[in-house]
Amino acid sequence: MFIIAGLGNPGKRYENTRHNVGFDAIDELVDRYRIPGSGVSHKAMVGKGIMEGQKVLLAKPLTYMNLSGEAIRGLVDYYKIDPETELLVIYDDISLEPGNIRIRKKGSAGGHNGIKSIIAQLGTQNFQRIRIGVGEKPKNWDLADYVLGTFGKEDRPLVEEALGNAAEAAAMIVQRKIDEAMNRFNRTKEAPKPDKE
Repeated sequence: MFIIAGLGNPGKRYENTRHNVGFDAIDELVDRYRIPGSGVSHKAMVGKGIMEGQKVLLAKPLTYMNLSGEAIRGLVDYYKIDPETELLVIYDDISLEPGNIRIRKKGSAGGHNGIKSIIAQLGTQNFQRIRIGVGEKPKNWDLADYVLGTFGKEDRPLVEEALGNAAEAAAMIVQRKIDEAMNRFNRTKEAPKPDKE
């Protein structure tokens, strides 16, 4: 069993915000693999199914971002999975431009409160993750206002592409091909340059 958790905030008002791209990635996987919903379990909306021949549990914590670890810990304990090899967390990253994703086998929270909570609850930072770029906050903006805002028209297509790439990377990771996924997707996409006159 592999648990794939996308981070975000529950509720209509947070839909399509930068902070919710983890939820969006789970929706992408649900659509691609026709994973049926199984209701709420351990403070998370979950669905169980098969991805690339592997049993998976897709999860969206309902605890709000800062307490994501409570839901993840409950699921990890209940299903007795090894977080180092059978957990994948997908979440937003302001240090990556829209359209980019980064795959890592482990690492610090990098200032992300959802990841801080998971590390604190699991007692380890050794779990696989996919970070989806949402772009750096503009100068003088409040960080919370920025991540709880929606994408501009020009960024949304880039984000959709990144969600597709994240789904493909997740499919490789459940097949134990994280190194291949990192080689394929951990490349920085350049922002399109305006044509010179």
